[in-house]
Amino acid sequence: MDPDLWLIALTAVAALWGAVAGALLPRPAYRFAVDEDSPWQTTCPSGHPLTGPARGWLGRARCPAPTPATATAPGPATTILDSTAPLDSTPSATAPPALTPPAPTPCTYGPSTRTLAPLTSLVCATLALATGVRPELGVWLVLAPLGVLLVLIDLKVQRLPDPLTLPFAGLALLLLGGAALLPEHAGEWRTAALGALTLGGAYFLLFLIRPLALGFGDVKLAVGLGAVLGWYGWGALYVGTFAGALVGSVWTVVQAVRGRAARRQLVALGPFMIAGAYLGLLLEAYAA
Repeated sequence: MDPDLWLIALTAVAALWGAVAGALLPRPAYRFAVDEDSPWQTTCPSGHPLTGPARGWLGRARCPAPTPATATAPGPATTILDSTAPLDSTPSATAPPALTPPAPTPCTYGPSTRTLAPLTSLVCATLALATGVRPELGVWLVLAPLGVLLVLIDLKVQRLPDPLTLPFAGLALLLLGGAALLPEHAGEWRTAALGALTLGGAYFLLFLIRPLALGFGDVKLAVGLGAVLGWYGWGALYVGTFAGALVGSVWTVVQAVRGRAARRQLVALGPFMIAGAYLGLLLEAYAA
């Protein structure tokens, strides 16, 4: 089969995978968007418990319609007699029939599936185009939806929860170790592991120096991103880290010009770190 046709088919499959994975993100994006005092949301905005197979962790963020309250069935009109009127007089009034309450509507919450599905599909498709038919592409397609989910949560509540950052780092190292055993891979697991230690250690030092500038969740995220970028070498690690800092700086300047940046305002670093790693990964995967 022609290599170009293979790439087209692979990109289409990656786009389809991204669309399906993105459609599953609204519910976890809502459930993990909580303060540090709570591990995750247990109820929807209307108070319905988010438990059971129909209301678990993945899928569209929508609760079924609540059971309507018992309503009085409308009956025949009731004639009201005026006790002061003569017996042969006409009734004074007629009571209106009971009204049926409107049917309750389902509770929809969280990010829109119509937005997340195309976004995740685009991310996966571009990764496929840049990486080509190489085993590490499977790793990128597994991690990409998780990265989109982390961006959504950090933008919402400025938090990167451990149940997502730690599996992200573990999966990156484990799956890249498997990719290194397959033929035609274009990276090295050794530099991926060293990249995880280097970037994670650098962010840990920044956390010790300026704990108010970044959270410990950023440190844990840096471990996973360091592994992803380190797979293609030290140049990729530098490019991805610099790209993240550049994107964050541009955003801060734009916010300051628009008058929306407040002094000492906390900024979610996770989206910029992930965006930089994504751009660096695209460049280095294409050049590999």
